[in-house]
Amino acid sequence: MPHRGRLNVLSNVIRRPNESVFSDFGGTAEPGEEGSGDVKYHLGMNFDRPTPSGKRVHLSLAANPSHLEAVDPVVLGKTRAIQFYMNDEKDRHRAMAVLIHGDAAFAAQGVVYETMGFHDLPNYTTGGTVHIIVNNQIGFTTDPRFSRSTPYCSDIAKMVSAPIFHVNADDVEAVNFVCQVAAEWRQKFKKDVIVDLVGYRKHGHNEVDQPSFTHPRMYKQIGKQTPILEKYIQALLKDGTFTEEEIKNHKKWIWDTLEDSYAKSKDYKPTSREWLSSSWHGFKSPKEIAELTMPVYPTGAATESLKHVGQMISSYPKNFNVHPALGRILKARDKSITEGQNIDWATAEGLAFGSLLLEHKHVRLSGQDVERGTFSQRHAVLHDQVTEYQYVPLNDLGVGQAAHFTVCNSSLSEYGILGFELGYSLVNPNSLVLWEAQFGDFANNAQCIIDQFIASGEKKWLQRTGLVCLLPHGYDGQGPEHSSGRIERFLQLCDDHPYVFPSPEKVARQHQDCNMQVVYCSTPANYFHALRRQIHRDFRKPLIVFTSKLLLRHPMARSSLEEMSGDTYFQRYIPDPHPENLASPEKITRHVFCTGQVYYALLKARNLNNMDHVAISRLEQINPFPYDLIANHIDKYPNAQIIWAQEEPLNGGAFAYIAPRIRTVANHTKYHQGKAAKPATRPPAASPSTGNKKIHIQEEQDVLSEALIGQVVRPQKIDNGVPIWS
Repeated sequence: MPHRGRLNVLSNVIRRPNESVFSDFGGTAEPGEEGSGDVKYHLGMNFDRPTPSGKRVHLSLAANPSHLEAVDPVVLGKTRAIQFYMNDEKDRHRAMAVLIHGDAAFAAQGVVYETMGFHDLPNYTTGGTVHIIVNNQIGFTTDPRFSRSTPYCSDIAKMVSAPIFHVNADDVEAVNFVCQVAAEWRQKFKKDVIVDLVGYRKHGHNEVDQPSFTHPRMYKQIGKQTPILEKYIQALLKDGTFTEEEIKNHKKWIWDTLEDSYAKSKDYKPTSREWLSSSWHGFKSPKEIAELTMPVYPTGAATESLKHVGQMISSYPKNFNVHPALGRILKARDKSITEGQNIDWATAEGLAFGSLLLEHKHVRLSGQDVERGTFSQRHAVLHDQVTEYQYVPLNDLGVGQAAHFTVCNSSLSEYGILGFELGYSLVNPNSLVLWEAQFGDFANNAQCIIDQFIASGEKKWLQRTGLVCLLPHGYDGQGPEHSSGRIERFLQLCDDHPYVFPSPEKVARQHQDCNMQVVYCSTPANYFHALRRQIHRDFRKPLIVFTSKLLLRHPMARSSLEEMSGDTYFQRYIPDPHPENLASPEKITRHVFCTGQVYYALLKARNLNNMDHVAISRLEQINPFPYDLIANHIDKYPNAQIIWAQEEPLNGGAFAYIAPRIRTVANHTKYHQGKAAKPATRPPAASPSTGNKKIHIQEEQDVLSEALIGQVVRPQKIDNGVPIWS
């Protein structure tokens, strides 16, 4: 809901203690747990409220930012998850979403349309939402003539044929009747319904705003209106429902109650549980996580379980008419599992999902074209070429499977869908919820969800999530909208301090204390561990995964079952293994750091050019920054210049984030104090990448020569795409 009326809802509907509200405004107390907090009308809450029948109904008010309507898809995603865990996905009568809107926002904000588009989608419907529009016939200072092109602010709801009730907000009994009808409609027909509360805003946009500057005649009329409370009192007296004495006594009781709450507020001690719009029973509280250092658990799985999952995701039922090309892919997948070698990206992902399912952890993957995969790599859903019957191997793992795998192609939406999946992830910490962008470049259509919820939700509202965002990324000549997931933007949102080298105690808590994790893996095994690590820990943090398109089928980007089984872990940093063909460590003159797919281009160029003086190390996790691992390794090459190589332009990618942190690390070493990382990047650019293939190749060669040689050198020849300089 928006901010107007929120305190009223918190107090009178959700039943947040009034002393808690007064305490917030008085500034007399702060929560004992970590968190930066937010203004009072953004906070969420949970409450089990008794009803006249004696039953209790659980009410949850979602925390939201000032970005109007941004919370809409979050609420629907949360509702859908509650229905899933309550086994209510068939009838959808045990959990219901109510969205409260402003008239100007409902008519104009695009996310409203995206959210209403979930109405009948099988994997996103919640069985209808009750929409209540607080129609004050004005948006801040703008009246409807200039803020919408439709006769009514509710007209957008006609797209889903929802019934729309227009009701006088000053008629209490009529409002009550219409809301009852709306709730009954939703329960019976499982469809959206709109209640348009036509009223007015008594004062300005906020408590000190002067509305008469722009709407003098309107506010002259509003000033003449009898307050709704007085109107209702007169109606109750007229029909004999109450006497004046009874009303007087009731008013006194209300004021006495508020005075008592105000007095108690001075000594009120708030707790994090009041703030939580999702309470994870049996999971460690924000207070515990703030005070305790959690252990690190292995993320490998049992070899036999991995083999079983691998065989199941490589097979299909008897008499199933598989596409010939897909049949060959599945055979290759099965071969890699049988041999325990050459496991590719999609197979490693399937192993991560399947092993979690066998551990009774629900997995949900959503996004545009995720069932097949944008790059035809995943094939999580097989289609019979004759009957079009759909088969999901991960839901047919056999004995031991107690969790459901949901994989669903979404509507062509980023903002709405990411918000939905975020909401879904808030309900149960023991589920892996993933959203994949068609290309990482398109994530910026959902920037509001990323900025306001994912990056800062825990700090503002103690709203915890383990949501995973998969962003295809990498420069392979596909142009400016199909190359960059904007690593730089996500890193700029991270709260890791670049100038403070963490103590051992802080290093042990890095993942607990960070606001989100950013990884760009170079091996299928590390991707496997990154996904499983989300579940195998005692806390939850958002995970941003930049996934290379090139590495999906790259012959060098392969892993073994051994790297995913037993007591194996996610590798935050992979130092150069220093093979025999390299010079001794003291003769290494260039130490190149990188992340993601550029590693393989650097490796091939180094090897084919016999550059035995160059070491190449990989940051698999960019945030939280692996200060400890790099500090322990960097002095191995005491005479080496430090290089940061990336495919992205100088003003993009990870360099701006990496540079001060490399300097901080260097200042805590014996041989590299005062040293900085020299960048090897594309030149600064307004557009992430060129759309010209020849220019792309030339730029890549320049990056490689700058990283490995120290300057741009034109190659004498090209050997299978690799520049040869001498």
